[in-house]
Amino acid sequence: MITFLREGLRASTSHGALLLLAPLAGAPFAFAAEAQTTPAASTAPSDGKVLELDTITVTSGKTEDKVINDLAGSSVVTRRQIDLLQSSRISDVLQGVPGVAVQETGTDPGQAINIRGLQDFGRVNVLVDGARQDYQVSGHGANGTFYLDPELIGQVDVTRGPVSTVYGSGAIGGVVQFRTRTIDDILAPDERYGATQRVGVGTNGAGIFTNSMVGARVGTAADVFGQFLYRNTGNYRDGDDIKVRDSDSELTSGLFKFNLYPADGHTVSGSALLQNYNFTNNGDTGAGTRFKNDVTANTFTLGYRFNRPDTPWLDLSLKGYYTTTEDQKRVITPTSTYGALGVLPGAPLSYSMHTAGFDFNNTSRFETYGFTHALTVGIDGAQDDARTRDRAGGYGAAFTPSGTRNLFGGFVQDEVRFTPWLRTIGALRFDSYELSGGGTNSDGSHVSPKLTIGVEPFKGIEFYGTYAEGYRAPTITETLIQGSHPFPIFNILPNPALRPEVAHNLEGGVNIQYDNVLRDGDSFRAKATVFHNVVDDYIDSVAVGPVYNVPVVPGMPVSVCRFVPRLCAIGIQDQQYQNITQARLEGAELEAAYDWGGGFVTVAGSIVNGKNKVTDEPLNSVSPNRLSTTLGLRFLNDKLTVGTRLTFVDDTKWNVANPAKGYGLVDLFASYRYSDSVSGDISIQNVFNRQYIQYQNSNASPGLTAKFGLTVKFASR
Repeated sequence: MITFLREGLRASTSHGALLLLAPLAGAPFAFAAEAQTTPAASTAPSDGKVLELDTITVTSGKTEDKVINDLAGSSVVTRRQIDLLQSSRISDVLQGVPGVAVQETGTDPGQAINIRGLQDFGRVNVLVDGARQDYQVSGHGANGTFYLDPELIGQVDVTRGPVSTVYGSGAIGGVVQFRTRTIDDILAPDERYGATQRVGVGTNGAGIFTNSMVGARVGTAADVFGQFLYRNTGNYRDGDDIKVRDSDSELTSGLFKFNLYPADGHTVSGSALLQNYNFTNNGDTGAGTRFKNDVTANTFTLGYRFNRPDTPWLDLSLKGYYTTTEDQKRVITPTSTYGALGVLPGAPLSYSMHTAGFDFNNTSRFETYGFTHALTVGIDGAQDDARTRDRAGGYGAAFTPSGTRNLFGGFVQDEVRFTPWLRTIGALRFDSYELSGGGTNSDGSHVSPKLTIGVEPFKGIEFYGTYAEGYRAPTITETLIQGSHPFPIFNILPNPALRPEVAHNLEGGVNIQYDNVLRDGDSFRAKATVFHNVVDDYIDSVAVGPVYNVPVVPGMPVSVCRFVPRLCAIGIQDQQYQNITQARLEGAELEAAYDWGGGFVTVAGSIVNGKNKVTDEPLNSVSPNRLSTTLGLRFLNDKLTVGTRLTFVDDTKWNVANPAKGYGLVDLFASYRYSDSVSGDISIQNVFNRQYIQYQNSNASPGLTAKFGLTVKFASR
């Protein structure tokens, strides 16, 4: 940790300015900045100062609780935080969350989330309003991307590790739940109808956006909410002033929600999120066939909730959802390899994933022998239908095969409070799956236990320990992929005998919360976690079969290698997804925040190590150690907030396939709340124009970028 901090400081002080900022070292935005007392307060100043760790979350369990009380590695990112730093990509939103990294390419708005070194193929369960995002496409980048613009997000709940047994199958890395905007984001409880208009503009390719939101409450019977978003970004330049070609894109999106309240305690809700992205690129590497991409990413939900204080035994939630992500590509310029197959400009290729699912659960609250219980019982299921239609060479259909996968699970969880200082959470989850496609069928099932014990020996300090298992079924691609890589030539083989992954996670942590520490009205919160996660039958791509030589010139026949060996690459092997007996991931995470009314300071950091226990080599999916700090100061009766965020990233672990250098970044922000109706936000990212590439990304990140956002609200009581 000391080494990478030293290197990060050296990187950022190349302009001599960090010496001025060093006393401001504080904390990450993914953890605690200034929170608001109501959701609607994102457009108005807050009367109180509440740390983000006091925000309500439900991600690690179905019962609502403050993040600081959650017996798990949990974090929350609020709308206020997103606005302060003018986040324009999911990587901006999650930049400071410990243990979390985002893999992306500058030429595609899709992003993939990594938690504690686990990502791809659903190892992190990404949910949008409770709906699974299971879209997957094979390439040189991440396999498990999703599309969502930060302007659509109201709050993000993150739980790290395989402890969220109540949120569906596969989450051996963790769960990230995105809640989209609601009527409570623009209207206070006593406001009947209103509108919020937000516009933004930025330099260095950040472009422009316009975000219009309207909402109305129909007495106590119903409410409706609508949002229209347009974003247009340009090509950005990295820290070396090199333009990243095809980093521009255009987004048009709409969101509609309604809630009906037919009787006391009853709520019927529905939502429709529609997104359309247009962009052009040459694939993951920037060297392949050039495509024009038209991506639609839609999510539909319909739910029912019953919750009333006088019936504690019935807290019922029923939800159904349907998500579809489709990338319709058309060839603009084929490479020589594609041209040799007869591919012409205009040839179509489309990838799609359609997921239909449900989530039914009920929580009963009661007492037995003086013990209080919150007993949750539920079932959930999802069907993934992957379809690839390829008239552009056939590589797409080979590497992202069509097929169907069905997931079904059930769980029971009991949160028991024995005394004011002792509580436990015990759970069992049953998972099963069926997969079919290409004449292949596979299935399996597993029961995963979880036990958490929390002890509070001193008021304000609670220790906890957890053992939890997680289960991830093989995906359609891992099982059915079959084809020849265009260049260099090698075969990728299917493996219908793949076994599911089973994670065994040991975790310990401490939650600390105190008020009035140094002065009246201040607050201190902290969460620290250590974990040891062993994954049996970990699935990874490995070299198989004999070693052979292939031509180094695209389109050259393999027979040339027999006569002119110098024209051929040596040591090529076929690839196949196989089960590795065991992979081990372990590390530590820290979040801490102090708010004294006149400002706030926070810190978050993580150290993660991962090994293939068969070869004793590091896992390429493990991101470098990271530390993020932020300090903010409030002036003019809390109307003005100014601050800085510092981010330090270590070098990658030894012996990974594509090592990356560490770096340090400085961001500045300012936010002014002129009134309850008008506010503005300014951020300057990468102040010293550092040249850096985030680990596993295919493009360098943007250099110096300035962004400005203006929000105007109208509401009637």
